[in-house]
Amino acid sequence: MALADKYEIPSFCDGDPSRFLRWYPVSQIADVECCSFIAAMLAFGNRKQFIPKIQSIMEMADRTSGSVSKWLLAGSPNFTCGEKKFYRFYSYDDMHCLFGELAEILKTAGSLGEYFHKIWKTGVLGDMPLGEGVVEDAVVEQGETAVAEDRGRLSPHKNLDLLISNAFPESAIVPKGKNSANKRVHMFLRWMVRQNSNVDLGIWNWYPQRALLIPLDVHVMQEGKKLGLLPENATASRKTAVMLTEKMKEVFPEDPARADFSLFGTGVDR
Repeated sequence: MALADKYEIPSFCDGDPSRFLRWYPVSQIADVECCSFIAAMLAFGNRKQFIPKIQSIMEMADRTSGSVSKWLLAGSPNFTCGEKKFYRFYSYDDMHCLFGELAEILKTAGSLGEYFHKIWKTGVLGDMPLGEGVVEDAVVEQGETAVAEDRGRLSPHKNLDLLISNAFPESAIVPKGKNSANKRVHMFLRWMVRQNSNVDLGIWNWYPQRALLIPLDVHVMQEGKKLGLLPENATASRKTAVMLTEKMKEVFPEDPARADFSLFGTGVDR
């Protein structure tokens, strides 16, 4: 808990992709969500490389259309097309695919939060009901008792990260798979869901904090193993994320994702 207090401070955002959470004022919620989602999807590899890439997108959006949501709805003008790589193994066309699917969500619901809140509550993705296999994949794997206590107020059976992945069927950059650690999606959800944080925004107060999984960054994995929270042979998978989150509920029973700051911050300092 002391380590979480040490690292969950505003300066944590310096040089971190979470700096983009406040690119727009929170009153521009569609822009905040889209900016944060794009930042999360590109947040892998070397920070000195991906942070300028994210910033270049936001600056282009602002310069061209006034905000990122307006830019997406306009078809992402002035962003290069083609198979040339934009960042690492993702091309400009891959980015346009992501931008296009984000735009479709905005057209449908006005914001990512409104869209995902609806599918989480109703089990309907766009105009189509989710198939049984999708809902089955999205069964909450931890906190069943806690979730049951919210029956009637919160959906008892869907994990939001899997529903988000399924909402981007064509986007190669959005992690997929029920066994995947989905680190970038979980990081985005931590940003959106966690309340009363100096870093995270907590604007999706309809989703329970205790249902979040810890994003399995390389530093988090390393510290988890050093502290005996994970076995040495653990790999970055959904099973490992659930295991670590369950351990962290012993310290933060209502907010296990807060342990991300403790483990990540310690790992970076080392």
